[in-house]
Amino acid sequence: MLMIKRIVIGLLALALLAVLSVYAVGGKLEAMLLFVKYGMRKEYAPTREIAWIQGPDKPVATDRKKKPNVILIVADDLGYNDITLSGGGVGHGAVPTPNINRLAQEGVNFQTSYASNATCAPSRAAIMTGRYPTRSGYEFTPAPALFMKMLGDYKPKGDIRFAISHPDRESLNIPYEDQGLPVSEITLARLMKGAGYHTMHIGKWHLGESPQFRSYAHGFDEALSFMHGSSMYLPENDPKAVNAKQDYDMIDRFQWAAGSFGIRYNDGNVFKPRNYVTDYLTDEAVKAIAANKNQPFFMYLAYTAPHTPLQATKEDYDALPQIKDHTERVYAAMIRSLDRNVGRVLQTLKDQGLDDDTLIIFTSDNGAAHYIGLEGLNSPFSH
Repeated sequence: MLMIKRIVIGLLALALLAVLSVYAVGGKLEAMLLFVKYGMRKEYAPTREIAWIQGPDKPVATDRKKKPNVILIVADDLGYNDITLSGGGVGHGAVPTPNINRLAQEGVNFQTSYASNATCAPSRAAIMTGRYPTRSGYEFTPAPALFMKMLGDYKPKGDIRFAISHPDRESLNIPYEDQGLPVSEITLARLMKGAGYHTMHIGKWHLGESPQFRSYAHGFDEALSFMHGSSMYLPENDPKAVNAKQDYDMIDRFQWAAGSFGIRYNDGNVFKPRNYVTDYLTDEAVKAIAANKNQPFFMYLAYTAPHTPLQATKEDYDALPQIKDHTERVYAAMIRSLDRNVGRVLQTLKDQGLDDDTLIIFTSDNGAAHYIGLEGLNSPFSH
């Protein structure tokens, strides 16, 4: 036991010396990233099975025509030109998106609708509340204090600077975990629950990390949600993963350093997803739909794709050899996975006999991010 303690202390000392040496030669950002990687990264519990609440054995004795199931699917930073609906598509159309396209072609395509905000959290707050972020007071995307400091010291091009960190005002900052959507807001989940729906959230939340702000505090009966706004899709060194890193982008560098790969069911312990996150969320959505096939349900299925970090499965990556640029190929493979998994949800509804009794809404929280370095993702619109 004493030997183990000495080894741990020695490793910590070496890590500290490395940080100090990097910092001493002017690498302030690199020192912060090392601290995130070796001082803040957490190891979560092994994956476990989710026991979704089982609905009734027989259909609820109500008029199902008056209470259709509702599934709200929200992609993360999906560009207008990432799908082939309008004739374009990522990789110059190399990745067909028939399942996402089908929703528009067989349903209603809202061509003049707009996201209420250009960043994740405020846009999602608006989706949940139906109010402009300014009205609810949830106008900015929450971020850890260290991350804001790193952006504040980051100069990506010339004299351009992210003026985010204000040291003189740090004492006034609300802790990251408590930067949540006010529980006084009336959310879509609360309205649906009040109308007799079983409400479920699967995936990204990003509207508060503390228990009083999590999705189950805003009207969801069940919630399978990530620890932070985004997650790794697989561990960095997983043999099934193909990674594309943007060393010039501080957001990307922070995500890789933090390496967050954890999810929780309701207020339980955080554990690792069992497979590629986009597939995993769909696996659980399929199970949750089956569990509730006999009662009206509302599901908020919030994928993290194709938000950074850019990670694809080797299978999807290998299926796109015609795309020569590595970053674009990884990104395109993520779109391929997203469309396939939307198709799995549609097939599940058909298999369960629910396809005629379910309203499906697909959208993105906002457009594609310019900082990943790929052109034309939002074409014909600007960034």
